[in-house]
Amino acid sequence: MSETDALDDLDGKIIQALQVDPRAGFSAIGDVLGVSEQTVARRFRRLRSAGLIRVIGLVSLRHLGQSEWVVRVTCQPGGTGPLADALARREDVAWVTLTAGGSEIVCSVQSRSDEQRDDLLQRLPATSRVLGLTAHALLHRYVGASSDDWAGFTGERLTPAQVAALRLPAGDGSEPVTLVPEDGPLLDELARDGRCSYAALAAATGWSQGRATRRLAALRRAGLVYLDLDLAMPLLGFPTSAYLWLTVEPASLVAVGTELAQHDEVPFAAAVTGSANLVATITCRSTEALYQYVTTRIAATAGVRQLEVSPVRRRVKQAGSRTIGHRLAPPESRRPAARSGPSPSRRSGRRARPTPPG
Repeated sequence: MSETDALDDLDGKIIQALQVDPRAGFSAIGDVLGVSEQTVARRFRRLRSAGLIRVIGLVSLRHLGQSEWVVRVTCQPGGTGPLADALARREDVAWVTLTAGGSEIVCSVQSRSDEQRDDLLQRLPATSRVLGLTAHALLHRYVGASSDDWAGFTGERLTPAQVAALRLPAGDGSEPVTLVPEDGPLLDELARDGRCSYAALAAATGWSQGRATRRLAALRRAGLVYLDLDLAMPLLGFPTSAYLWLTVEPASLVAVGTELAQHDEVPFAAAVTGSANLVATITCRSTEALYQYVTTRIAATAGVRQLEVSPVRRRVKQAGSRTIGHRLAPPESRRPAARSGPSPSRRSGRRARPTPPG
């Protein structure tokens, strides 16, 4: 599977179903789509082995009382590659991309503690290859907060009834749940493979399978753990992407962000701190399509005072997946032994934190 014409409508519907619930059972997906469980399982494994999709488990920063930051790092010529690779190896850094012709790194810093975040942001400017750094605190997501926010690929979409049948019921907040140190191995396993079996979770944690099942369900209902679906966009027919850094009149910020959230071209848009107070990622089928989007839809949006378009040259890491060319790299091998693990507020990035080059 190397070309988008290898994907058919059923593949597209399976991807949509996994966006609704990335851990939905093959049987449940088959019932909704009117095909056999075996067919869904075979198609999923083909998509995953081809590096087109990967399910990952992530911890909600909002529920930990932490904020996400979008960081732009300007580097010396030839310095972006090694630094981007070092950042991508960190567990608290996601969406590592090379932009501006390869002279800039844009990444998402998702540290689980103030100390961890501040340590990274203070060390980066001191790296010899770094010429400048701008950090934007993410204030509000208009789109990109859940795995099914983006449905820009063509093909027949799931009906509201199909989506409702797949969606995981939301928790009512009546069950008090907090992360504890013993959750560490479970979180590690989910970050490696968000669809790993409950038997694998039990083996990783040393718990019974029933306990692992109940704990994951409780963490998901409480919103502490969520599952995302990484997609290899170029292989789905969307090889052109860019960041839009918009300066929007304060009175129009909500309206502009809400409007962008309705555009099929926009998988992510958020209000941020800084002179550019709204950032969005754009995914298109071609450079011409990007041009048409910017000059028609964005140009016609009231309240936008200034716009910077920063094309993505290469993705080094997505939400939780490293990339090999346009494909998602397979997950790392399971760590050899179960452990109780350190406190979740300290564990991310503390185990073997690579030092940025320089």
